[in-house]
Formats: sequence, C-alpha cells, structure tokens
Amino acid sequence: MSETVLDLSLDAPALTAWLVDFRSVSGEEKPLADAIEQALRTLPHLTVDRYGNNVVARTRLGRGERIILAGHIDTVPIADNVPSRLDADGVLWGCGTTDMKSGVAVQLRIAATVPEPNRDLTFVFYDNEEVAAHLNGLGHVAEAHPDWLEGDFAILLEASDGEIEGGCQGTLRVILRTEGERAHSARSWMGSNAIHAAAPILERLAAYEPRRPVIDGLEYHEGLNAVRIEGGVANNVIPDACTVVVNYRYAPDRSAEEALAHVREVFDGCGVADFTVEDHSGAALPGLGRPGAAAFMAAVGGSARPKFGWTDVARFGDLGVPAVNYGPGDPLFAHKRDEHVAVERISHCENRLRDWLTG
Repeated sequence: MSETVLDLSLDAPALTAWLVDFRSVSGEEKPLADAIEQALRTLPHLTVDRYGNNVVARTRLGRGERIILAGHIDTVPIADNVPSRLDADGVLWGCGTTDMKSGVAVQLRIAATVPEPNRDLTFVFYDNEEVAAHLNGLGHVAEAHPDWLEGDFAILLEASDGEIEGGCQGTLRVILRTEGERAHSARSWMGSNAIHAAAPILERLAAYEPRRPVIDGLEYHEGLNAVRIEGGVANNVIPDACTVVVNYRYAPDRSAEEALAHVREVFDGCGVADFTVEDHSGAALPGLGRPGAAAFMAAVGGSARPKFGWTDVARFGDLGVPAVNYGPGDPLFAHKRDEHVAVERISHCENRLRDWLTG
C-alpha cells in the first residue's frame, strides 16, 4: 500500500478496495490500526481509545441506548489475490473482501458520516481474529477494558450475505481415551484391544439425536460428532490406547457448564479411561427480543437466521451484551482464493444500518 492515509470520504465499496490493498495479515495489523486510529481522531464527535492494535471509538451523546459495531481488521494469508480487482459486473475481488474488510468499511463509513445517531455508538476494530483464540484482540480489550465494550446490543459485521444471523453456537471439543493391553496380533487373546474398546463411544455417537431448540424464533441445530480417531502403534501389535476426538456444537440456550455436563452424561458408562477438554468456546444468545434488536430487524428487513458456527458475538455474550452477525460478504467465499463481494451488498448493508441509526 503506497498511500497510508485513510480517506473516510470514500464510499464504502471504494473504502473496501483500499482496505483490501492495505496488507493486514494476522500479526501484521499495526500499520492498518495506525491508519484507522489517525482517521477516527479527526472526527470531533468520537472519543478514540487504543489498546495494542485495537481501536475503540465512541459517541457520548447521552442517548438511552448504546449499540456496538465491531469488526476484525486482520485477514488470512494472501493467496495471490491482492491487489483488489473490480470487474464489470460490480464484483470486488481480493483477500478480505468478504472476511471482513467490507464490513469494516461499513463501520468506518457509519463512524464518519453519522455524527448524531439516534443511539450512542461504539466502534470496535480489533486484531488477530483469524488465529489462536488467546491472541484475539477483542478478547484482550474485554479483559483489560471491559467498560469500553459496555452496550445494549452489538453487531459483528462478519460476513452473513446481508442477512441477520443471530447469536452463535458454542463449540466444545473433548478427547475420549480408552485403554487396553498390548500383545502380538498373532496372539491377540493375550492382550486387550483399545480400539475395539472405543466401539461403545461410536455407538453412542451414531445413535445420538441432536436437539433443535427454537430461541428468539430461530431454530438451532446441535451436533455431536467424532472428528478424529487415533490408535495403534504397528500392524502386528494389539493397541493399548485409542483416542476419539468429539466436537459438540450446541445451541445458545445452554451454558458452557451445561454443555460439558451433557457430553459427560452422553458417554457415561462407555468405558472411557480419560476425558479431556481440548477446547471450549461458549455460545451467545441472539437477543432478538431486545428493543434494539427488534428495531434493527425492522430496519434491515429480511428474516433472521441462526448462526451455525462460532463467532466473536460470544465474547459480547460473556459481557452480557446480546449480539448478531450482520455483514455484506458471503461467508461461503471467506478464506478462498476467489474471495469476492458484490459492491451492491456493501452499499445495501451500509444503507440499512444508516436508516436504522438515523430514522
């Protein structure tokens, strides 16, 4: 990127192209965070704070409600898809167009052009979303400055193709270990096969009937699945250990503790020698019954969908802030070499937000 001054007078599609051309692969976000901070500090209606490579800007108008617009500024590694390219059909191509620099462009446009919104606004631009959870900038801000993230409702401008995706599922990954006794496979009766001992685990999984709870009018679909199995040391040895990795995707009406208790209950009596939690990120309620959410849904139109997956709306949930995903990109093209976004979707998303915040 030869031009490092962020021009907030650009329209949202042009601003998206500018952001895409400004390299910000995870871990390399500082120059872009600098540019965003510098641009936002020129806006007199905003108070701007920074923590690491995370920039938070807020209006202080004394409105009765505060809305958070959040987005990450990093991308996955570039795959020969930068600089950006706008084709004749109005499609912008390039790394980050969908995930999620088009959403960040919308945030910046609202910050620059809506100085007196009907609700107080907080804009959050954070780093390291595409990598390990402990590096996530939103998590760092939540831990160090939770007051910066206080609000009544949050919108994460993650790719959702211009449709509201409410809350998010929780994800729990556990390792189930069975034990046996080694022996020569020619004399298998002298040992005990740990892989065979995993059969009850697989039987429980095959017979499992996932819940489909309805929350705020959205039907979530849970899932409990084996995602990896490992066992055996050689082709002529009866294995003395086997591990089955199980992933539980659960609806946001369950707490993290309830989800873990449920998985333990499912595999009770299966002969599991060791039960280890490998990773766990809690779910987030959609909060569509809140006044801010209802007004937002009325403004943007369409019908809300459940979020099948985990996003940073869960971090807002942990802070007691209901959140939804709403952004212009199509999530099916996130991280792909042919990542792209329709310019019309960027403008649509910006206009719907503007209508809601000024109407």
